Amino acid sequence: MMKSSQKIVVLFWLIICIGLSGCVNLAPWERGNLAKPQMAIDPHPLQDAMRAHNYGSREAGASDNASGGGGGCGCF
Repeated sequence: MMKSSQKIVVLFWLIICIGLSGCVNLAPWERGNLAKPQMAIDPHPLQDAMRAHNYGSREAGASDNASGGGGGCGCF
C-alpha cells in the first residue's frame, strides 16, 4: 500500500504528464486552420458589441437591474 505522500507525488507527476501532452508543435500548414475566424471565442466582436449596445439601450427600462439609460424606445 502506498503512503499518502507517495500518492501525492504520483498524482503530481500524472498531472504534469497530462498537461505537457497538450503542448505539441504544429506544422506551418496546420496553423492556418487554427487562425480561422470561426475558431475564435468571439468570431464577430464588433457585431456582438453593437447588438449588446442596441439591446441595452432598448431594453433598459424593462429590467430592474439595468444601469443604462433609455426608455425602451431605442433613443438616448
